[in-house]
Amino acid sequence: MLWSLFINCFKVGALTIGGGYAMLPVMKEVFVTKKKWVSEEDFVDMMAVIQTVPGAIAVNSSIYLGRKIAGIPGAIAATIGSVLPSFLIILLIASTLTSWYQNPYIANFFAGVRPAVIALILVAGVKLGKGILHSKIQIALTLLFALLALVLKFHPVVLLVMGAAIGILLSRISEKSNASEKKGRDQ
Repeated sequence: MLWSLFINCFKVGALTIGGGYAMLPVMKEVFVTKKKWVSEEDFVDMMAVIQTVPGAIAVNSSIYLGRKIAGIPGAIAATIGSVLPSFLIILLIASTLTSWYQNPYIANFFAGVRPAVIALILVAGVKLGKGILHSKIQIALTLLFALLALVLKFHPVVLLVMGAAIGILLSRISEKSNASEKKGRDQ
């Protein structure tokens, strides 16, 4: 299992351009859809957790998924697998930086890749949203948080704290409503 975890994370790390957020749809495809090592709900939980802790998205998600699948050794294998390709590529680029920097093909390559990376992140958000947004309230909150982030430039931590507080509040309201309904039926 550890070798399979390492190899799959290595492939994700080697074939994903654009950083941690661009890795998420690829990781979801591998871990949730193909391998079925974690559920879609676990994957969404992972995204919530990795947003609340410092560190790189790719590293945090690898640690979380590896630990969920195979404990501490799994976290280590997944993290090394995810980070090693980037480390090797950066080492190669750094050793030949001056020739890369001047090459117009490389500059054009990155100019073309950027929109594709944005599209992958957007598609991942839409796919995840379809799987977990089950009510009108959740959809409305998603749009509200997007507005707060994009227009009013709220810090992500503030949005996460607000989301957690609203989730707790809605849960308590739901519990009270269910208790009132049950009490009404019992009478």
